[in-house]
Amino acid sequence: MKIYVGHIREGNYQKELYEPLRASALNDRAEIILPHVDNDQPFNSREELETVDYMVAEVSHPSTGLGIELGWASLQGVPIIAIYKSGSKLSNSVKSIAETVIEYSSPQDMVKKLSTYLKA
Repeated sequence: MKIYVGHIREGNYQKELYEPLRASALNDRAEIILPHVDNDQPFNSREELETVDYMVAEVSHPSTGLGIELGWASLQGVPIIAIYKSGSKLSNSVKSIAETVIEYSSPQDMVKKLSTYLKA
């Protein structure tokens, strides 16, 4: 299984998203593409999205770039799993494009819920 993880480039995504995913059992079962693991430079996700089984999108904050990636994934028929922090306002566009939406309270809760969904 190959998973592309989309997110905004601001904030502490390395610690709150990348580190928990890399430390999880999910990382052993799937190839997880983290677009900004080495740097914060632009990443050509359009071609990468043609090769994945799922797109996981951290949608706690609105982002034009992430919205474009979601559109590409949808056009290519890639199932989208939207994840967001409790208390965040989720856009109606995300609700309409995502296969599933997962609310989480902590990075550990996010990994647990995402792993459970992907096992099903």
